[in-house]
Amino acid sequence: MTLENLISRIQPLDAAAMTAARARQDLLTKPAGSLGRLEALSVQLAGITGAVRPKIAHKVVIVMAGDHGVVAEGVSAYPQAVTPQMVLNFLQGGAAINVLSRHVGARVVIADLGVAAEMGGQPGLVERKIAPGTANIAVGPAMTRAQAELSILTGVEIVAAEIAQGLDVLATGDMGIGNTTPSAAIAAAVTGRPALEICGRGTGVDDAGLARKRSAVERALVVNRVDPTDGLDLLGKLGGFEIGGLAGAILGAAAARKAVVIDGFISTAAAIVAATLAPQVKDYLIAAHCSQELGHRLMMDWLGLTPLLDLQMRLGEGTGAALAMSLVEASCKVLDEMATFGEAGVSGKEVE
Repeated sequence: MTLENLISRIQPLDAAAMTAARARQDLLTKPAGSLGRLEALSVQLAGITGAVRPKIAHKVVIVMAGDHGVVAEGVSAYPQAVTPQMVLNFLQGGAAINVLSRHVGARVVIADLGVAAEMGGQPGLVERKIAPGTANIAVGPAMTRAQAELSILTGVEIVAAEIAQGLDVLATGDMGIGNTTPSAAIAAAVTGRPALEICGRGTGVDDAGLARKRSAVERALVVNRVDPTDGLDLLGKLGGFEIGGLAGAILGAAAARKAVVIDGFISTAAAIVAATLAPQVKDYLIAAHCSQELGHRLMMDWLGLTPLLDLQMRLGEGTGAALAMSLVEASCKVLDEMATFGEAGVSGKEVE
């Protein structure tokens, strides 16, 4: 499948299903609108799926991993060796994303798109390495345009395999030491805001590290001369293989009429890449939470999204998205399982 063909398959939300879902919400045994955003979520899910009473049985978190050449600029508080170590932790079920996914009943899929280490055929790992890490964006492009497109199409293939096994809602997760820096560069490029307003402390860098990070983003924008309206240029010059993979997973899920719960800073950068390629994908996105990372809210504003949660989280991995999936599921259950006034024999406001 070509990228152009994939994008053409992303359709508008089903207006008829949304109208019917709103009508049902107004008949349920509650004051109209009293469940707030849960009601709006259920209507969005109806539009996404085309089902008036959408059901969520299979929740999936896809965590994509990749390394970044920009770590050479001293932008992270952790060494690059942590990336493969954390991938192993994911596979062994010991990370925060594993705990929270078990809590909400989601399965976790771990994919290597660009870890700068040989993972050695680890059981359960989806091995789709494009290259062992990207180049340093502070001195040149992260990858070639061909690699950018390949990372996106690889993400499409990964999510397609999960849809075939059963996927009703996708949560996006990431792992890659240094990846808040390319994400910040992507955000700065599309929003036009300076690095000072976008770059946060990521894994917890000190003041000197934060200054190096901002400098790296500023140099990346100058040296790469990115076209912010060209998604492949944006990803290829500033991004990461896991960011491209997540962008592809987002596009692939939307093309299959599946909702996508976006996690934090890196996942939102991937969503920006996806939306630059296919603006219609925005209707399929649900913002899980507002990260503590400085520029995250600016990125969500650009996408037109309002987060469900604000828990002062900044871990990544898909942790916020896993928690938010529970709310998405709850919204569908309310729409589907609550009795109407007529069914319950309760007087509605029209007869009060």
